[in-house]
Amino acid sequence: MKKRVVVTGLGVVAPNGINVNEFSEAIQQGVSGIQKINALSELNFSCQIAGLPIYKKEYLNNYFTSIEQRGLQASGLEYGVIAGMDAWRDAGLEVAQDGDPLWHAGVIFGTGILGTEKFREAIYKVDDGKVRRLGSTTVTQTMASGISAFLGGKIGCGNRVTTNSSACTTGTEAVMMAVEHIQRGNAEVMLAGSTSDSGPYVWGGFDAMRILPYEYNETPKQASRPMSADASGFVPGSGAGALVVESLEHALARGATIYAEIIGGAVNSGGQRQGGSMTAPNSIAVQRCIKEALIDADINADQIDAINGHLTATTKDPEEIRNWSEALERSGEDFPLINSVKSMTGHCLAASGSIECVATVLQLKEDFIFGNINCEQPHHEILKLIDTTQIPKKTQYQKSQIIAKASFGFGDVNACIIFKKYNR
Repeated sequence: MKKRVVVTGLGVVAPNGINVNEFSEAIQQGVSGIQKINALSELNFSCQIAGLPIYKKEYLNNYFTSIEQRGLQASGLEYGVIAGMDAWRDAGLEVAQDGDPLWHAGVIFGTGILGTEKFREAIYKVDDGKVRRLGSTTVTQTMASGISAFLGGKIGCGNRVTTNSSACTTGTEAVMMAVEHIQRGNAEVMLAGSTSDSGPYVWGGFDAMRILPYEYNETPKQASRPMSADASGFVPGSGAGALVVESLEHALARGATIYAEIIGGAVNSGGQRQGGSMTAPNSIAVQRCIKEALIDADINADQIDAINGHLTATTKDPEEIRNWSEALERSGEDFPLINSVKSMTGHCLAASGSIECVATVLQLKEDFIFGNINCEQPHHEILKLIDTTQIPKKTQYQKSQIIAKASFGFGDVNACIIFKKYNR
């Protein structure tokens, strides 16, 4: 039998909250972290707004030594280490001291791109013939696995320490990979999550694709409109989310606080066939992923109380709702409540899945379903499938037993996790 896996620690760095308490309050109150970014207007971006975590540089003293901060120019590394270490501390876990590492503990922490500012600096120095002035931190700040290596070293993990990368599915996939590693008996504790760099060098490609909203540059908090009739593209964002996942036996033995149980999930790809492409999902694969997650969790579709969707505020939102409806065979008023964190954070790219997994767990633990802001009038194609009452505009305080979280990414990749309120 597979081991039961629970969530015992949370960490988050989001545009609307740089710790779990701030983030929880923000999503319950409908607080947006999207703002105008002057650098984007100076660089002639069409979309000049983004979701950007805000903290003072001194805040890094809580997570990085003075030596580690020398030449630190990787925002994603900062976000990931803050969220990851917060989650580890929240779980009440110690770091390894001198001697053996923690053989039973590991890290799976994903990213889409890391250290873009550092890499840009390196390119200019190399082009100027100043390669010897790159410094000793260029590689560790720009290699994708820099984030998992940093966290693994700070904690002293002796189990698997690795980085995954699957576009917008990265964070949700990382959590599922960690769960499976524990279920197989290969570890007792895993720190799972994802992070994403911020800035024009990350967001520029999306602006060039013309898939970002440009008409809200002066009203940024109204810009991210998942499921809305007048949604006009996703707002780029950044940050990191982290979860400590642990075998139930290990968590109980040390008296850990248990936020929720992860009872199943699935990860797949549409193969860029049957309508799927580098940028569009294969709906058959999406539905298959959801159905396989239900099978893995050993639950029926009618047991799902709510869905924390991917829902990016693009033309794909109605298609996502249709896929959920067909996969669950539920529609109208029978459809689960559904929401999107992106209405308040924007689309945090590789970090989106992990940030949204944190939001899902908080809803189960604290008994609420957060509301969707900027969705006064849902898209007419969505309303053909589900009742408007299932798209809450304000936070509803109620107990839920099971919430599904899914992410879908470029490359036609999908991941779905089923979270359950922990019951002995």
